[in-house]
Amino acid sequence: MRTADGLSVRQDKILHYIEEFFAKHGYWPAIRDIQTDLKISSTSVVAYNLKALQEKGKINRQGKVSRGITLPKSLNPVVASTSHQVPLLGTITAGQPLPDPEQVDIGSAEKVEVPLDLATADKLKDVYALRVRGLSMIDALIDDGDIVLLRRQETANNGDMVAAMLVDENAVTLKKFYQEGLHIRLQPANSTMQPIFTTSDNVRIQGRVVGVLRSLF
Repeated sequence: MRTADGLSVRQDKILHYIEEFFAKHGYWPAIRDIQTDLKISSTSVVAYNLKALQEKGKINRQGKVSRGITLPKSLNPVVASTSHQVPLLGTITAGQPLPDPEQVDIGSAEKVEVPLDLATADKLKDVYALRVRGLSMIDALIDDGDIVLLRRQETANNGDMVAAMLVDENAVTLKKFYQEGLHIRLQPANSTMQPIFTTSDNVRIQGRVVGVLRSLF
């Protein structure tokens, strides 16, 4: 059975879901949102139907952009101003630092959509994103798989959550920063994990956390 537009029943439901999701939240749904809320068997089934909707001109998709499903401007004239984008520059460990941190070229990096109600374009200047791996910041409501937004800076105040590079170990970790005399304490937000103590000259601040995006995929 197909609609007057030639859509299957499932495609029609997905299209309406996309429209309603945006109207409610102010940003576009992820494939996982569609699968979960419409009780579709797998994300691959969702992807198949999204491809069909794209081929029929009902949606636009940006392959390397999180929440990259949008409606054509002819169907939704406010598409162009719904969010801003920041570069996703890899993964950061929220746990024991791992050596040889990932290096991603900013020019070719995947982009992350930041809804307008979270930040203006001015506030996102010098901001980049990293995907979190690990649970050391779980008590700060940052879970494994979340994406943190960081402002580029080389200094931090006590209590700031930062991306800290341990120079000697060539490793980067997500922790709360505390200067204690000539030493630095990198404190996890997880009562089951121990802090990292090191010298001040072994720490390079690469950014301060200014926001968190959850479940983008």
